[in-house]
Amino acid sequence: QVQLVESGGGLVQAGDSLRLSCAASGRTFGTYTMAWFRQAPGKEREFVAAITNLGYTYYADSVKGRFTISRETADNTLFLQMNSLKPEDTAVYSCTARPFIARSTSASDYNYWGQGTQVTVSS
Repeated sequence: QVQLVESGGGLVQAGDSLRLSCAASGRTFGTYTMAWFRQAPGKEREFVAAITNLGYTYYADSVKGRFTISRETADNTLFLQMNSLKPEDTAVYSCTARPFIARSTSASDYNYWGQGTQVTVSS
């Protein structure tokens, strides 16, 4: 059974940093593209960042330069380093995976999802 479990969320102040982790199990994700999405209250889920199996990364404009996505393929673990956090970054952050390397920022293109971890940034 495939499982994606996020951790590392919390309550921080604007300008602080957080590092999210996602532990994947149930299959080997070495050939998958993995990504982070987020959903704020009353808003639609939005793309944050993705990394292909070859390490190619791409980001939403709103987080470019502040967030860094990375992965440890051997451990099936995905990370999101978030720096210079802003109140508008407040959301539930979920990790996800898809078995393709083609670029995609659409949630409907991703197959497996975690439950999410709450990130709250106070001003």
